[in-house]
Amino acid sequence: MDSTREAGPQRSNAGQLNSVQLNIVTLVDMERATRTGSLKDALYMMDNSVGGAGQGTGRLETVCKQGQVLNWIIRPIEMDKRPDGAWPPMPKINNLVFLDTERGDEEDVAERRLCSELKIYGMPDKMRSPFTPVYYYWAGTILGTAEPGLYRYRLVLELEQDGTREKLYLNTEHHPAVRVLGV
Repeated sequence: MDSTREAGPQRSNAGQLNSVQLNIVTLVDMERATRTGSLKDALYMMDNSVGGAGQGTGRLETVCKQGQVLNWIIRPIEMDKRPDGAWPPMPKINNLVFLDTERGDEEDVAERRLCSELKIYGMPDKMRSPFTPVYYYWAGTILGTAEPGLYRYRLVLELEQDGTREKLYLNTEHHPAVRVLGV
């Protein structure tokens, strides 16, 4: 008898029915990052995955499944309203870049796609009031065809700076990762 029949039919969309979303929360020490021009010792990540490692560090490893939705949420550590009623500067995930760890060079961009980006919804920045907090995020679905394994990535952050309209763009110092499990 054919072994594929015994195991059941192979589906091309394996994992797409994974409905539990994972949240990867990144806290940024905005004062330290803008003062030093670096995210070293200014970035703290945690998630709600089971079995991951590096909670509270910039080397977070999130365990997920093929087809699972991941939400990268970012916010500053300081979240108190200012005396004038405005909110402090907010960090934004400008890009999330998966790295080519197969060749051992963690600085090169991966050639294969790991996830599909889910577009941001909500109020456009132009309409943002300084009196309304805005939390930025980047969301994506791990492809159902993604090979199980460890995938490192780099966050490119856009930081607002107090008293100026200039933006500061910084890359994560360490490379967090997602560990994809087969479904």
